[in-house]
Amino acid sequence: MAKLVALYKRPADTAKFDAYYYGTHVPIAKKMPGLRAYEVSRGPVNGVSGPSPYHVVALLEFDSMESLGQGLASPEGQAAAGDLGNFATGGVDLLLFDTKEI
Repeated sequence: MAKLVALYKRPADTAKFDAYYYGTHVPIAKKMPGLRAYEVSRGPVNGVSGPSPYHVVALLEFDSMESLGQGLASPEGQAAAGDLGNFATGGVDLLLFDTKEI
């Protein structure tokens, strides 16, 4: 499986972020071809020693890195990427990787 992890940093207005993220961005992103699963954090995002700079963590799952790349390159993936500037005012770190069970 391949994963895309989106680490959304805390925005100035978390209520505005949440309303836009769940009401607009998630429905756009969920249209990406090849997307198998879409999970988000619930509640505060903490580090081992306490609060983190992150507000929401999203984990998107695809069958392979090829499928993930195709999803991102699709019109739906481009729409999701283009939408980030509309709500991710605190910034976002995107991580892409392949996984294996051990």
